Amino acid sequence: MSDVISSNFVRRDLLAERPAPVKTTGFIGLMRTRLFNSPTNILLTILGALLLWFTIVPSVKFLMVDAVWSGKDRAACLTENAGFAVGACWPYIQAKLPQLIYGFYPEAERWRVNLTLLLAVVLLLPLLIPRLPAKSLNAGLFFVAFPVVAFFLLHGGGIKGFGLSWTAGLLQLFDESIVGAGQALLTSSRTSAIGPLLWGLGSLIVLLGTVIHWLIFPLTWLRDYIQGTGQPVWADFAVTAAIVCVIAFVLGGGVRTGGRALASSIATFIGIAVVIRLLDLDHGGLPIVTTNLWGGLLVTLVVSVTGIVTSLPIGIALALGRRSTIPLIRVFSIAFIEFWRGVPLITVLFFATYMLPLFLPGNFTVDGLVRALIGIALFTGAYQAENVRGGLAAIPRGQSEAAAALGLSWWKTTSLIVLPQALRHVIPNLVNSFISLFKDTSLVSIVALFDLLGSLRASFADPKWSTPSTAFTGFAFAGIIYFLFCFGMSRYSLFVERRLNAHRRN
Repeated sequence: MSDVISSNFVRRDLLAERPAPVKTTGFIGLMRTRLFNSPTNILLTILGALLLWFTIVPSVKFLMVDAVWSGKDRAACLTENAGFAVGACWPYIQAKLPQLIYGFYPEAERWRVNLTLLLAVVLLLPLLIPRLPAKSLNAGLFFVAFPVVAFFLLHGGGIKGFGLSWTAGLLQLFDESIVGAGQALLTSSRTSAIGPLLWGLGSLIVLLGTVIHWLIFPLTWLRDYIQGTGQPVWADFAVTAAIVCVIAFVLGGGVRTGGRALASSIATFIGIAVVIRLLDLDHGGLPIVTTNLWGGLLVTLVVSVTGIVTSLPIGIALALGRRSTIPLIRVFSIAFIEFWRGVPLITVLFFATYMLPLFLPGNFTVDGLVRALIGIALFTGAYQAENVRGGLAAIPRGQSEAAAALGLSWWKTTSLIVLPQALRHVIPNLVNSFISLFKDTSLVSIVALFDLLGSLRASFADPKWSTPSTAFTGFAFAGIIYFLFCFGMSRYSLFVERRLNAHRRN
């Protein structure tokens, strides 16, 4: 056996000390690794610091250090009276704050605006918090019930009928429009070179209108009979509720499974009856406040929230229609999208405000604010359609094929598989459009609607607060309001994006 020679080595001298590692965390680590780690970054850091110094410091000095915080009129915000360089005139904002929030809304009725905003917050917050239950009920209340309640709270007035009377009125208006068009053709046929053709076409249209008149005659007769009773609102309400409940019971499955739909319909109509009674809608309701008295932040929120809520369903429908295999639907969707994206929003607002009434029947009018809301919803919906279409294009074809292999219909495939994934992909684009819409609401001032900026500019005309710093203070306050809303939307979108895309993070 060979001898195994082993040797052990023991160091007698200590190793020389090495320099400590460079700190890469905290403020010092940020300075070393991000701000001053190269000549280019050093130059950019210096330029950024100078930019902040010449923008942030004067802004803070104007808004806080040199600002005037108390006073009763413009005298408190003048340099010769204050004895120093005057910055922001915050007493002006305090004096004009009701006008900036409510516009010219009557002071005695402003509790209605406050109640509407409170209801909006109470119904919206549970939708934004993912862990809270009853999302379906809450969504139904916010998107269906709240707009109706908000309209009667903000605008006021009552109702003279209910669903049956409203349906009969719309059908009768449609019939009158058809008959009027046919009679116009008959009149023009007397002086036109193609008179026989116009006379034949007009006769067919008048005949069609006559047929529609007799088809809807039972409905209009029942409407007139109900209006002749002592309580037309409640009689119409009872008939409408009975008809809707029967339809819901039959469509819900009849005796076997229709009980749930029937119970839901009854609960809905009970809630509607409570609202009618609380707002006294059957006896004229609250005093009417016309929309030309609305203004300030109220108009900004009404226009932006309505545009955001209505534009997304319109965009989804147009995006799906553009990908449809039915040529008529696809061509209509493409034409609609390209038309509304090809005109500026100012043109849309002018058309909706001043030209749309020319195309409506003489006895049919639409409020100016409603016309602007319709134009903004259609305009923004066209842009949202392209955002949604981008998300649909990102979904692999295998998703739809797998759903078809499982036997799912097109509706279930689209609503349960394709659309949720597509919308998750385009959350940044959708929220970007929402933020842009919120800021574009200032354009409604060109059609005589006083939003936040419109009310702000109107307040400049008050000589009681005419100072050199009044305009700067007002625009700074409006900028803070816009920033808070837009920044809040952007941060919430990041939260939703992280939560929905948790499985995609590295």
